[in-house]
Amino acid sequence: MAIEVRIPTILRQYTDGAKAVEGSGETLAELFADLETRHAGIRARLIDADKGDQLRRFVNVYLNDEDVRFLDGINTKVSDGDSVTILPAVAGGRV
Repeated sequence: MAIEVRIPTILRQYTDGAKAVEGSGETLAELFADLETRHAGIRARLIDADKGDQLRRFVNVYLNDEDVRFLDGINTKVSDGDSVTILPAVAGGRV
């Protein structure tokens, strides 16, 4: 088994258009490193190396529908069969 990662449209250029990919690891950090081995460039879009390898400010990540920022962030543990959803934060509109 593996961990399913749902990819938003804006990042599908790194996954050859795939809406979902599989990866493995014990934490989100390891999962994203694993994804990078097959989908070069995706990790840099998710992780801010200049800020100590933390999630980028405008990237939301959910583990089984729970926001990982309220768990352990990039160090959140993951298991086979889990589902990770990546969503870019969206802002805009008129005031």
